[in-house]
Amino acid sequence: MSTPTREPLVDGHGRHIGDLRISVTDRCSFRCTYCMPASGVPWLPREGILTFEEIERLAGIFVSMGASSIRLTGGEPLVRSGIVDLVARIASIDGLEDLALTTNGFQLADHAAGLASAGLDRINVSLDSLDHARFEQITRRDALDRVLEGLRVAAATEQFAPVKVNVVAMRGFTEHEAVAFACLARDEALSVRFIEYMPLDGGRSWTPDDVLTGAELRAIIEQEVDLVPIEREAHATARRFGIADSAGEIGFINPVSEPFCADCNRVRLTADGMLRTCLFSLHETDLRGPIRDGVSDGELERIIREAVWRKERKHRIGDPGFRQPARSMSRIGG
Repeated sequence: MSTPTREPLVDGHGRHIGDLRISVTDRCSFRCTYCMPASGVPWLPREGILTFEEIERLAGIFVSMGASSIRLTGGEPLVRSGIVDLVARIASIDGLEDLALTTNGFQLADHAAGLASAGLDRINVSLDSLDHARFEQITRRDALDRVLEGLRVAAATEQFAPVKVNVVAMRGFTEHEAVAFACLARDEALSVRFIEYMPLDGGRSWTPDDVLTGAELRAIIEQEVDLVPIEREAHATARRFGIADSAGEIGFINPVSEPFCADCNRVRLTADGMLRTCLFSLHETDLRGPIRDGVSDGELERIIREAVWRKERKHRIGDPGFRQPARSMSRIGG
């Protein structure tokens, strides 16, 4: 990695910001129940979302301040026209070490080769069920076979190995498939990560009782599959486990039951250009407005630094007075 041209980006609690999540669209081909309502979603107008040039400029500024990892999210990033071109633009930024993308997999088979050629390093596929009926229940789409095909194509692309599979863990739903997902990781050399259900649903119906904890899932899986602990890296979100006699891996991301806020190094940029310093931020900082007003990179850096300095110490899920953000997950970006 080349040396940043600016001072490192640090928040008021001494955490160095090294990970930027960029949502490129709020639109999605699915309507997952934990993310958005079945219909009536008010999409952002085309002129309201950042252009590729604006995204590239902001990405470059963050990288110059030490952000070495960028993840493109949505909505569903592959529904945005020209996404492969955007990947190539960002991949060419000097100093960027890791460029990843999170997708629902619906269009992945068509895009995997192009994304690899453009310089994408890693892919995460969101997949909450391996059963056709359950998949349709959660996504409101009959598309499991197409997602599995996308997953197979990505997994066969050497550049992306191992592909990560993200599973949102919901009580009364995920228990029934935990072992099946562990076996998928074992047999296909994938990294399957269970993510505790968080209060970011479009219907605002989340309750603590809906959360199936990572500890509970691990206990279920270990009845059938031998897991070997892997030491947690700094800033990592997942508690990772190898699988005996396999290159596969299981991870548990437990933001509700075991928050990892103390060394959080992530910030997020929404599709409409708002900087969010925490997934659960109640306040945002507008970057789109200043860009379109013609401010310099130096002024954008000042705005970013002031916002990041105020980054929340923790998300406060479970604390008295916790408030769910106004934006749902699809409007924030994963």
